[in-house]
Amino acid sequence: MKDYLRQALHKQGIDELNEMQQTSSKVWNTHADVLLLAPTGSGKTLAYLLPLVESLDEKIHSVQAVVVSPTRELALQIDDVLKSLNVPFRSMSVYGGRPTMEEHRTMKGISPSIVVGTPGRLNDHLQKHNFEGKDVRYLVIDEYDKCMELGFQDEIQNLLRQLNSVRQRFLTSATQLPNVPLCEYGFQQLDFLDERRPEIAFRMVMSPIKDKLGALLQLLCRLGQEQTLVFCNHRESVERVGQFLKSNGVCCSVYHGGLEQDVREKALARFRNGSALVMVSTDLAARGLDIDGVDNVVHYHLPLKREDVVHRNGRTARYGKSGHVYYLLHDDDIQNNTVVDLSLCSIFPLRDVIATPASPKYVTMYIGKGKKDKVNKTDVLGLLCKKANLLPAEVGKIDVFDHHCFVAISAAKQRQVISCLQNERVKGVKTVFEIAK
Repeated sequence: MKDYLRQALHKQGIDELNEMQQTSSKVWNTHADVLLLAPTGSGKTLAYLLPLVESLDEKIHSVQAVVVSPTRELALQIDDVLKSLNVPFRSMSVYGGRPTMEEHRTMKGISPSIVVGTPGRLNDHLQKHNFEGKDVRYLVIDEYDKCMELGFQDEIQNLLRQLNSVRQRFLTSATQLPNVPLCEYGFQQLDFLDERRPEIAFRMVMSPIKDKLGALLQLLCRLGQEQTLVFCNHRESVERVGQFLKSNGVCCSVYHGGLEQDVREKALARFRNGSALVMVSTDLAARGLDIDGVDNVVHYHLPLKREDVVHRNGRTARYGKSGHVYYLLHDDDIQNNTVVDLSLCSIFPLRDVIATPASPKYVTMYIGKGKKDKVNKTDVLGLLCKKANLLPAEVGKIDVFDHHCFVAISAAKQRQVISCLQNERVKGVKTVFEIAK
């Protein structure tokens, strides 16, 4: 491994790659195509990025590698991991929901070696010759099974036709694939899936009535300050459950594909930084979100497919940590269950008296300037400490986007912060400071 990669990994507390990552690199270095099956949270992103980066040529100044993601959020995360490795190659993410021309201008300005993106937006750039498919030598398709679901298949096939000079391919999935259309090309399959997850404690919570809202509220009150991700099967259910919890004093965010992108960004930021202890979501949050420290996964509804159980449960106990999975069930759910092995579960009894919902230690503040305004995390931390009189310990996670920032600040100091920043400027420009709810 190159020295700059070792140093970057060391700064992140990684001094040795796990077996799966080491094996992936060895196989990739034989110039084979790779199909990697490994659990969520096991480090698949590094398993392909590290050998991919070492394959690139610093003398070539065009796009050499394309990484395909089924979602915008995963594309952004992959690009963030790349940048954290301090590689001598530029990268960028492309996705729907913003003007293609804005991305094209960025592409021309930085001349990336790696482009990470969703299938539709990648096809759009290739068709407009914003970068040339004939120059691309390496292709990664992350969450391959999701990319090949109905609705993505045509996009993927179109992408493959335009990337007809690719020399090596790397596919990843966290579930066993019944058939892999691309594997007629001779992929070497690396299977690190193991359904036994000793780091996860599985528990069954029984609701006496079909409407499980009351049981969910009791459970969340028992869990207190722990970060909990609640899964529902439908957007309407997410909204209903979220509204019920908020009306009963639970600080939560809701997340599903029907929300505007800025609303989804805010929901994720609040959950990631601990200013929302609970996030209620559809299976959109079951893949591609690397949220550190999710203590619990709650299945408000059992999913329809067995592989969705795997992806949901993979949101907790990531990178060797421990976690809990709760199946919230009524008798009818047990009778109709075909996807979950309930024999693995212990019973988690609910108490008759509902405790008071826990209050988060942080709130999220919105700042109306971002990367495009030359604002970075150091600028935000300095502003809060120097102008709002916060201690570094009173500032939590900082997320910097293109045109705005979200930052966790001590809930006890929120009025002080807003008051102190009322007339402050960022990079010499007056901007908006407000609490995001």
